[in-house]
Amino acid sequence: MMVRKGLMLAGCVLLLGAPAQAADIKARVKEIVAERCSLCHGVDGEAATSVYPRLAAQNETYMVKQLKDFRDGRRKGTMNEMARDLTDEEAAGLAAYFSGKKPLSRRPLDADFAAVGKYIFHNGNRYSGIAPCASCHGEAGRGTEQLPRLAGQHPAYVEGQLMEFVSGSRTNDRSIMHAVATKLTILEMKAVSAYIGGLE
Repeated sequence: MMVRKGLMLAGCVLLLGAPAQAADIKARVKEIVAERCSLCHGVDGEAATSVYPRLAAQNETYMVKQLKDFRDGRRKGTMNEMARDLTDEEAAGLAAYFSGKKPLSRRPLDADFAAVGKYIFHNGNRYSGIAPCASCHGEAGRGTEQLPRLAGQHPAYVEGQLMEFVSGSRTNDRSIMHAVATKLTILEMKAVSAYIGGLE
């Protein structure tokens, strides 16, 4: 009987402690956003410069993986230093925070050029063996839990990532994207990136 009461008491303590732990993580996430993330990505995930990606509405599971890859050295870049001491709980909290932000809509600066990118995004290029981007990232460019949301991303950032896949400096998630990016011409990269930047 005493053992049963002890187990019940322990269960109650755990249940009462869970909301407090969740509140602690949320508070810690706000601190990290203010002290680190906002410097490049903005408080709401709308990076002010194309050097850094927009994080607003990015797919949560994908973002968790990228943060862990930066933390553990599987992906190289400026973010290695920023993510070096993140716990799994903090990474999950940051991903949930930014994925819940509403992205701003933007129109491409050159609609005619973006139309070229639209064709490649939805149809690919059968002459060079390029598959449609939409076949993995979706017709609206919003990706999946495992694949990134591209819609609304800075065109220059998208182009930069494609170039990193070509050169090999992008050190994670290369198995498919290296093969795709190496078939794209510079013009195609720029056109697709311009189209992606205007998606909502």
